[in-house]
Amino acid sequence: MTAGASDRTADRAGGPPRGRFITFEGGEGAGKSSQLAHLAERLRGRGLDVVLTREPGGSPGAECVRHALLGGAAEAFGPLAEACLFAAARADHVDRTIRPALERGAWVISDRFYDSSRVYQGDGGVAKEMLRLLEAVAVEEVRPDLTLLLDVPALVGLDRAGARRGGAIADRFEKEGLAVHERRRRAFLDLARAEPDRFAVIDATQSPSKVSEAIWRNVQERLAVAPPIEAR
Repeated sequence: MTAGASDRTADRAGGPPRGRFITFEGGEGAGKSSQLAHLAERLRGRGLDVVLTREPGGSPGAECVRHALLGGAAEAFGPLAEACLFAAARADHVDRTIRPALERGAWVISDRFYDSSRVYQGDGGVAKEMLRLLEAVAVEEVRPDLTLLLDVPALVGLDRAGARRGGAIADRFEKEGLAVHERRRRAFLDLARAEPDRFAVIDATQSPSKVSEAIWRNVQERLAVAPPIEAR
């Protein structure tokens, strides 16, 4: 069940209807950050309260864990320990940022969520059953209403990520080889095929404007978006 599916349109004891939860997924260099910001701008233009967030991170406790994960400090402890740290960060993120925003009626847009753990930590050898258990504990009932998968071939994404990074050092996950990134791309596509009602796959090799329009079309078709303020 998606977040608040049973009470989204209900006036819960006089409070606002529950908000919507959108996640962006994809490999390195897929363009998630810029597209996420553009979608938030369009939604705010409709008068919506929008919260932008990210994983790992998105809350004070989770941001502390982010540095250990992306900096590589946790890598020496092995894939299972990394998966547990991601889950701990996610639990704090959900409790401190996502759930409160949804309960006040905001639309939450997150750069990555549990699908990234399914792909990245699953690729690292952590059993699916363990990942699903950690996921259930961390998120409870908070599930995305829509997941936008920005899909690019791994080579294209890595080239983009390198250009964006400039002279900075690649993070814990960017530094891995092309074959690893292409395997993760296929894993994301497998998730999308398994859950077509939740996922929308966007061809992110297109121009940024075309990607943005494809995203907006999916959001409008799958989620109820109010008309622009001036049209009301």
